[in-house]
Amino acid sequence: MRVPTMLSEVDELPSVQLGDYILRFELEDLTPFGREVALRELRETPEIRDKAIAELRELLKAQDDLVVPLDNEDWMVRFLRPCKYYPKSAYELIQRYYQFKVKHWDMYLDLSPSREVNIFKQNILAVFPNRDQLGRRILLLELGKPWKHKEVSLDEVFKGSVLFLEAAMLEPETQVHGAVVIFDMDGLTMQQAWQFTPPFAKRIVDWLQDAVPLRIKGIHIINQPKIFNIVFALFKPILREKLRNRIVFHGSDRESLYKHILKECLPQCYGGTVDAPRVQGEQWYELLLKCDGEYTAINKYGYVRQMDEIRIKKSKKK
Repeated sequence: MRVPTMLSEVDELPSVQLGDYILRFELEDLTPFGREVALRELRETPEIRDKAIAELRELLKAQDDLVVPLDNEDWMVRFLRPCKYYPKSAYELIQRYYQFKVKHWDMYLDLSPSREVNIFKQNILAVFPNRDQLGRRILLLELGKPWKHKEVSLDEVFKGSVLFLEAAMLEPETQVHGAVVIFDMDGLTMQQAWQFTPPFAKRIVDWLQDAVPLRIKGIHIINQPKIFNIVFALFKPILREKLRNRIVFHGSDRESLYKHILKECLPQCYGGTVDAPRVQGEQWYELLLKCDGEYTAINKYGYVRQMDEIRIKKSKKK
């Protein structure tokens, strides 16, 4: 089966049955609300879309060392949407996206769900089954009490986040509305805080500011103890104004959180009214594993020669 937004072919649309609920990716065309937002916020019309794709394709053709699926218009749209259909901006985003993968090859080389089972078993990363009031995906990271830092590293947390956001990039509705991230830091200890290093902080900030082809509309820090100030001090100096303004600290103040994400969009553990079951890490793993071929396809593109050279060097050291 050929799904327009995917680079690989699948026998059936990936889904997992959870009681009465079916967990799946939303790969359909935009909803009427999605089309309205795309027009209002992203300048998306058939004419602008076609013109931007044609211009972006010509820019990419001139890049001999960059391998991309030039015949896949939906792939180009996933970069054009966060750039509001300005071809040059999308072209530069594509370059940064793949340059980041080369720079941090140790995170990206052959990255796929099947190779990262541990992060899902730890159950500290989740995407809510519902969207928020503005149609955005909600990603939750629990880096306090549930995080066994001796069993799962922050590098693994980063890889898990990349796998989730790569999947989110496949969804037209998420391409338009974007995503919000909740960091639940309840119970963060000094030992956990020391896991955060300046190189890790720089990688995360560079990734979010320059290399994620997705609209990150808000980062919400909740339940943070005072010790979190030590962690945030690593990030603060390298944040540009746009991202800094999208980071909101709520502590235990749920009313503050509800100003950004309505109660009707949050689970009961955060005072919300959503009664859908919490999707466990291993259930997400089961779903993402069905898309393992998609990640293999994703890894075939980019600065392939450089990544191959890295792969060869790595194999020689073994």
